[in-house]
Amino acid sequence: MSKRYIFLAVLLIGSAFGLTQLPEKPNKKQIPPDELLIKIYDQARYLTTREIAKRIIDRDPSIFLVDVRTPSEYEEYAIPGAFNIPLENILDDQWRDYLNQDGVDVIFYSNGTIYADQAWDLIAQRGIKNLYIMKGGLNEWFATIIKPVAPDETAPSEAFDQYAFEKAASIYFGGSSAGVDAAAPAEKKEVVVRKKKKKAAEGGC
Repeated sequence: MSKRYIFLAVLLIGSAFGLTQLPEKPNKKQIPPDELLIKIYDQARYLTTREIAKRIIDRDPSIFLVDVRTPSEYEEYAIPGAFNIPLENILDDQWRDYLNQDGVDVIFYSNGTIYADQAWDLIAQRGIKNLYIMKGGLNEWFATIIKPVAPDETAPSEAFDQYAFEKAASIYFGGSSAGVDAAAPAEKKEVVVRKKKKKAAEGGC
């Protein structure tokens, strides 16, 4: 059995377990299982830490980072501008409009990838689009953005270009390159929810 299918099986089992641990919520627009399976297998739902860092640095208004860890973990450290919605509360009605905004890419992250994967799965089942996962989570964020490691001298020029960006990003986010403690408290985010526009009724006056 290939590693891809093993990973997919583990992900589906983990998501199923997550569903048993979360309160049951009515779902009027549940996505068909076959369509969800295709989306789960699609690697395009993963964004790299570098892609996300660039969008934050560019002040991209279409990005909405969701930290699915516990509030205590979020208070200890979070990516600047991230909003905390713990995984166990991800299906609460109060967060529905936050996760289904017009023209906004919702990006889940946790320490690794598993919990963010579960959050993506649970929300994707509601038929909500523009959902992504930060590949590798905060572990990868620290390894590539906060404390990047210089490539070997024999590495290709692309690796040095990538490292140059990582060093600049590290300074921007207060990482080791700036000589600043990276474990700074989370920056509180005030969110202005962009509600979906309702479709006009067909026919009539």
